[in-house]
Amino acid sequence: MIWHLVAAVFAGLAAAGIGLLLRTLSRKRLPKWIVPVFGGLGMLGYQVSTEYSWFEHKRSQLPETAIVISSDTSSAVWRPWTFVFPMTTKFSIVDSDNVRARHIDNELIAEFILYQFERRHTDILTTQPYVLNCTHREIVPLNTETGDAELSERRTLRETAPLLTTVCQLAADQQT
Repeated sequence: MIWHLVAAVFAGLAAAGIGLLLRTLSRKRLPKWIVPVFGGLGMLGYQVSTEYSWFEHKRSQLPETAIVISSDTSSAVWRPWTFVFPMTTKFSIVDSDNVRARHIDNELIAEFILYQFERRHTDILTTQPYVLNCTHREIVPLNTETGDAELSERRTLRETAPLLTTVCQLAADQQT
């Protein structure tokens, strides 16, 4: 976080330097306020660039076996440009190396860990192990400490849910 602040300050100083250079080259015909305006635009430009490149940057840090299941975009009043171009602030992945498949009573069961990344003032990573019954489309979270299934939180996924299709395809590929 502190490094983003330092980088924003340096981006502002560099842009202010460009404004000062333009003012000097115009033999001071440009107004004095051009320098701080360029500085502010440089800082704002750095911040916008960082926010919009967050998703691709995080994705590039993941192993090649990581598959993006879903991503969410958001808009905010204090970022008016996000109403025109929403930015990705949250995404979920499944690592294909961590999917474990087995057949129980002729039903394909897959165990996996769902990773959720969220951009806030600091990045948040949430991991949750699950058991997915591919035959009945039922998903059950596992308690992270004990490994027991939390049956009270069982739910049924839609047939077209990306999580269902991805995990069950990976599980089926393991069985063949």
